[in-house]
Amino acid sequence: MAKSSTGTTRKAGGGLARPVQPSPELAAVVGNDPLPRSEVVSKVWDHIRKNNLQNPQNKREILADDKLKKVFGKDSCTMFEMNKHLSNHLK
Repeated sequence: MAKSSTGTTRKAGGGLARPVQPSPELAAVVGNDPLPRSEVVSKVWDHIRKNNLQNPQNKREILADDKLKKVFGKDSCTMFEMNKHLSNHLK
C-alpha cells in the first residue's frame, strides 16, 4: 500500500491499473476479459502492427481495418485520437 501526501494509506490499483471491460466492438480486437487500460492500448497496437495498419507515408495515422472501424467510427485516425476512441469503448 502506498502512503499519500496526507499520510493516509491507500490501495494501489486505481487509474490506469484498474481493469476495465471492453465493449463488444473493442473485444473483437483485445479479447473479452477485463484489462487495465495500458494493456488494452498495448493489444490494440499489437493488432495495428500485426496487420500493417499504419500509413507508410505518415506513421502517426492508423488506417482502420473492419474491426477498428467499429471502434474508431471512421476509416482512419491519428495515434493521438486513438485513446479518445478507445475510452468510448471501455467501462
